[in-house]
Amino acid sequence: MGEYIVEMHGITKRFPGVLALNDVQFKLRPGTVHSLMGENGAGKSTLMKILAGVYVLDEGQITIEGVPTSITSPRDGLVHGISMIHQELAFIPELTAAENIFLNRELRNKVGLVSKKHMVEETQKVFDRWNININPASRMKDLSVAQAQMVEIAKAIAFGSKIIIMDEPTSAITEREVARLHDMIRQLRAAGTAIIYITHKMDEVFAISDEITVFRDGTWVATEPASKMDRNSLISLMVGRELTQLFPKSEAKIGEVILEVEHLNRGNHVKDVSFSVRRGEILGFAGLMGSGRTEVLETVFGIHAAESGTIKVNGKEVKIREPHQAIAAGLGLLTEDRKKTGIMGVLSVRDNMSVAALPKFTIGGFLRKRLIEKECEDQRQSLALKTPSLNQLIQNLSGGNQQKVLLSRWLLTDPDILIIDEPTRGIDVGAKSEIHRLMSELAKQGKAIIMVSSEMPEILGMSDRVVVMCDGRLVGEISRADATQENIMELATRFSEEIAVA
Repeated sequence: MGEYIVEMHGITKRFPGVLALNDVQFKLRPGTVHSLMGENGAGKSTLMKILAGVYVLDEGQITIEGVPTSITSPRDGLVHGISMIHQELAFIPELTAAENIFLNRELRNKVGLVSKKHMVEETQKVFDRWNININPASRMKDLSVAQAQMVEIAKAIAFGSKIIIMDEPTSAITEREVARLHDMIRQLRAAGTAIIYITHKMDEVFAISDEITVFRDGTWVATEPASKMDRNSLISLMVGRELTQLFPKSEAKIGEVILEVEHLNRGNHVKDVSFSVRRGEILGFAGLMGSGRTEVLETVFGIHAAESGTIKVNGKEVKIREPHQAIAAGLGLLTEDRKKTGIMGVLSVRDNMSVAALPKFTIGGFLRKRLIEKECEDQRQSLALKTPSLNQLIQNLSGGNQQKVLLSRWLLTDPDILIIDEPTRGIDVGAKSEIHRLMSELAKQGKAIIMVSSEMPEILGMSDRVVVMCDGRLVGEISRADATQENIMELATRFSEEIAVA
């Protein structure tokens, strides 16, 4: 086999209007964790989908265990011991964990019928071996994201995959679940399995990687041992420049209170929450997963109806029980999960931008298409949106550019109050810096921004003031000057009825 289990040379892949990969190389050693880094759109996932057989290369050569290999389908990838765990997990919700693991490889009894009992037994053996506490007979739709991910990993393990590709495996799981996943990866590595790990989280990269390969704009940039790299050198390779200011928080004039929320309640999700935000202010909402941050702001925006409480905009009480009422009151909301509740993947960039502002573009029941085109093009240039044209399907854009389109959607409605839930989740470090710059610019224009983030550096770096949620309650408020990771976490874990203000 030689030194490498996988060698990819001269890999080129084109999509309509896009050169996704240009003469790329990649080599993988057995029994190692090899992380792929780069900004969104750099080509990481595209290259791995070629290796797994999801895409077919246009030019180049793949060698597996020293043998030139043609991989033209996912089945070809499996035959060669390659499994890919996609960022958007690919399972059948109505089937059980065992049925998903043995999908297209069903176990049969002596008379040739599918044996669910046998598949459950074999799945249980795999789960026991890897300490996975899931009932093999559970339907996938009833499992958490983390559990579904473990099933996908077990599927790869069950059939002896020599190469396992993990694409953003920790984007939607807790820190405890991340630690469990990393333990599994280390065990797999020790057993000789080669792991390819795609992530934007640098702390994870340096915690588990043996080697790191960096891609930029569809080209290979560098491959180095992880021990010879640090955060700054890695960022420099990824973005092609020194990124000195990840949180470009400029000073904005803080004006009058524009939004007041008083004694808001909705079941166990929102418990007597009160807060306010001023023009020009970025108000950070911090807290652990499940603390109620998203639920509060979705209630304010009318996605869920409040049971009690008042909302005031510019000092006047407004009734918001549906999103259109929130939009009319001058609010906009970028939701937490852009894939599920943000982008409309089969529609163009233009349609995704303009959908929330259609009343503004409509006269007498007719759309003013020229005005839509002009304002969308203005947004494209203002936000430095990377797309071949406004006709491009949004699903073909990188995550950072999709997020810019969603930001444009709300800017076209000219909101006074912009709620941004996890503004940089799943996007690369360069795009994060751009999103943060845009948020600062909007604050300088006098807009009030409410930001939910699970990333502590983002909360500390971008917030003028931080409010902390725990168990559906707002348990504390901290000024920018006094905010530290320690005092935020102390409040975020305060599971008591006492309301604390730092």
